[in-house]
Amino acid sequence: MNTTHARRILETALICASQPLSIRDMRVLFNDELGADTLKTLLAELQAEWAHRGVELVMIASGWRFQSRPEMRPYLDRLNPEKPPRYTRAVLETLAIVAYRQPVTRGDIEDIRGVTVNALIIKQLEDRGWIEVIGHRETVGRPALFATTQQFLDDLGLAALDQLPALTSPEPSDQLLQAMADAASPSKGLAFEPASRSDASDPASAAFPFDEPELPLDQVFTLPAVESPTEVPEWSEVETDRAPHAVPKEPPHDPE
Repeated sequence: MNTTHARRILETALICASQPLSIRDMRVLFNDELGADTLKTLLAELQAEWAHRGVELVMIASGWRFQSRPEMRPYLDRLNPEKPPRYTRAVLETLAIVAYRQPVTRGDIEDIRGVTVNALIIKQLEDRGWIEVIGHRETVGRPALFATTQQFLDDLGLAALDQLPALTSPEPSDQLLQAMADAASPSKGLAFEPASRSDASDPASAAFPFDEPELPLDQVFTLPAVESPTEVPEWSEVETDRAPHAVPKEPPHDPE
């Protein structure tokens, strides 16, 4: 197969694909007749060919895709006037901490933010496909370790985490939010802009419900301790994850 024909096939597949194509997908496209190095050469040629057009060929975490250039976004938005989702500051801060400090536990996030983290925020970020549990820290309670996902990189149009804007200060301040906003520019179709409470009635901006009031860590209320019973039944085995049901010993029978 000559190079011109192969490049034409690859270009057509990339334009028509509903999802980014990986190198593995491209090899399937050509029935393994073209190797990875040849495909990368063809991709570079296509990038150069489309360099002065309104659409560009880019590599993101899950593969290669065509997408509109940032300067085309204002015009395209006129055809699709729907507002992109906006997010509360608490959601943004939580996502930014996971992105820049991963892997982190919920306790780590609370230590950095200085307030308790609403469990709903974690769940919604998981449901959105932006963070996931990748393991557990070997400490008391084995808390879950959270990290960002490939979907997170795809939605921001990034190929790897090292493409996130660099932080000039280690302090987890507003710079984290600004870095996320820079990464998720309007050209990516996302509005990483803290939603104000005046927008609460706007369903287009209600990507996440507004947070309940968050408590400083030194004001977190705890439940009173429950007193242990004076008499503890004797069990024939210890209840563990593999033995969910423990059976009490039968009382001894009096001889007749």
